[in-house]
Amino acid sequence: MVNFLGSILILVTLMLSGCTTPFFGAYGANGQSREEFSSYVESVFRLQNAMTSEIMALQGIDEVTDHVALYQADQGMQKACGPLNEYVSRQTEGLDTGLLLSRQVEKSAIDCEQAALKVKQLLDR
Repeated sequence: MVNFLGSILILVTLMLSGCTTPFFGAYGANGQSREEFSSYVESVFRLQNAMTSEIMALQGIDEVTDHVALYQADQGMQKACGPLNEYVSRQTEGLDTGLLLSRQVEKSAIDCEQAALKVKQLLDR
């Protein structure tokens, strides 16, 4: 009986923490397949990386009309995309990415994309 209750407690804890989605084959907030989610995260990383590159290219140019808004949007993007950047960095270096970091990427991918799109909107002005 104790073993059964222990199993139930672990399952409930996993469900409440949101750690069960990969075990059921759905990834990310949109419940995508592993391949779809992987492709989505790669596109988000490319978008965020392109926005960072554009901001770096603008440094020192006084023609940027709203430095404060762009700076704040960039800082928000860097924060939102932190888990994704760490994941890619660790993967590139051949280091373990771990389940916790993978879950952080899964949970933050949409926020990262939205933050990068906000930067893109400011840059397109």
